[in-house]
Amino acid sequence: MPIEILMPALSPTMEEGNLSKWLKNEGDKVVAGDVIAEIETDKATMEVEAVDEGTLGKILIAAGTEGVKVNTP
Repeated sequence: MPIEILMPALSPTMEEGNLSKWLKNEGDKVVAGDVIAEIETDKATMEVEAVDEGTLGKILIAAGTEGVKVNTP
């Protein structure tokens, strides 16, 4: 069963962030804790980790995309 990776909120007031880069590619195997992407806001940069093991499926948001709304897959 697929697990969606959502744009997380880095603070209670955060509404959007930038997807800086993907550290894994479509088809790569991942395990829980693997860093798969980096996101940033005007105040912080955060690593996004896999929550389970599996294979990274389709990447829906390209690296370098700005203004990604919180909870967007």
